Amino acid sequence: MGLRVLLIDDHTLFRVGLEGLLASRGIEIVASVGSGQDCLRLVKDLEPDVVLLDMRMPGIDGLSVLKLLRQNNEELPIVMLTTSSDEGDLLESLREGAQGYLLKDMEPDDLVLALRDIVNNGKTVVAPDLAPILAKAVQGSHGEEQTVNVSPFDELTPRETEILGLLAEGQSNKAIARNLGISDGTVKLHVKAILRKLDVHSRVEAAVMAVEYGLSRASLE
Repeated sequence: MGLRVLLIDDHTLFRVGLEGLLASRGIEIVASVGSGQDCLRLVKDLEPDVVLLDMRMPGIDGLSVLKLLRQNNEELPIVMLTTSSDEGDLLESLREGAQGYLLKDMEPDDLVLALRDIVNNGKTVVAPDLAPILAKAVQGSHGEEQTVNVSPFDELTPRETEILGLLAEGQSNKAIARNLGISDGTVKLHVKAILRKLDVHSRVEAAVMAVEYGLSRASLE
């Protein structure tokens, strides 16, 4: 089943090239625009499956567009597609609700796989090259707890700990719901509680924390 993508990027040649690449792989660009000024109207009128959003744009930048979209649509997958490997850009994008942070120099087939994972499986995907940056940032933000031997997971309930272990394995909410015999909505509530208790802003950060601390479903059995 083809995906319907709204592309927002100020570089015309890049937009045209990406449109052709994605079309050749069965993905439809429903609109390709050079600024985020009309993003809310376009999302409402066109109902895309995912928004591909550039970080650096004149006028209203990508992060501002992301915040606007998130205020009006909590469920729509929004993916930053950028040249920026800056730690601050990565973390702020995830904090503001981006479901992906991908780099423009990635292979087209890898981009397609990432988009399908995000839209079809509900995953949050970060470019592989940036995973060490994310891990370092998350580890650094919790360094104080490590030094005093306090586990950041102490406040989690057994069910939340179990779900976090599944998040660390890369499972989507739907997959977790199937595995545990609970509803998608219940999983979402647990994930929100996990993020609040761990003081992180995305499931990716929570999963990286779990991996850093050696927390996995296997280690809990």
